Amino acid sequence: MPWLLSCNANDSCCYTRHHQNLISQAIDVHEISITRSIVRTLLSYTGILLFLVNCYILLVKEKLCSYSIWRTIVVLMFAKFVQYKPVKKESIVILSGFGLQLETHYWSGRIVRRFVPRGQIVRPILNECVTPFTCYWSLALILRGEDKLMLGFQELRPPLKLLVPIWKALSSSLDGKEGSTS
Repeated sequence: MPWLLSCNANDSCCYTRHHQNLISQAIDVHEISITRSIVRTLLSYTGILLFLVNCYILLVKEKLCSYSIWRTIVVLMFAKFVQYKPVKKESIVILSGFGLQLETHYWSGRIVRRFVPRGQIVRPILNECVTPFTCYWSLALILRGEDKLMLGFQELRPPLKLLVPIWKALSSSLDGKEGSTS
């Protein structure tokens, strides 16, 4: 039975937790799905269409001027700005005793799965990522023998309030204290 933590009409992300206790193993699935905006998708396709029409006009006209270059750049930036994410949802499946399975589901139906053995994980951390333009939080895994962190959510950038329960479940699963929230 799924347990829904946060999914408002204004939010772009929705968090769902599925927890199953079988006889010999526990499976804990944490999903963060993105809501698809029809308006944003139509604007994205409109921007791409405008860019292609602009390129066609430049090729047929065979005359390149500064106005046409700037027009191409502006239309390309518009298409990139409103481009929708191809990711439908990302999930972390905690297989107690075995490790983690990180899944990325795309709108096209493609699914990318990565498995991380339990012995390779040192600690899950909440990492604050600061860039010149944005600041966001990410869930990362410190792995043995690796010099880089592995991100739990490769494509999506969920808010901190959705990452905290996943981090707590990962920490308690790796410490062997099922049900602990410390």
